[in-house]
Amino acid sequence: MPQAIWNGRTLAESNEGQVVEGNYYFPPQSIKREHFQPSTTHTTCPWKGEASYYDIVVDGKINKDAAWYYPSPKEAAKHITGYVAFWKGVQVDDR
Repeated sequence: MPQAIWNGRTLAESNEGQVVEGNYYFPPQSIKREHFQPSTTHTTCPWKGEASYYDIVVDGKINKDAAWYYPSPKEAAKHITGYVAFWKGVQVDDR
């Protein structure tokens, strides 16, 4: 089952994700919310729309903007509404 891991902790785990542009997007109900803090960062993708970010927090260490999601994506990306993807050292493994 795919897992997202950072600093020795599992951040998300699910077989129900979606792969978009090589990134595994985890369903919102699969993330361990205690490790996520909303960020004020936003970026825009031409076909997906505006992305919002989370800082990841594990054992007092912060990985700034290490997760992103599309709260209200454009039509072409509706299937990943609210799904969360990772980068910045977060390892996504298919275990």
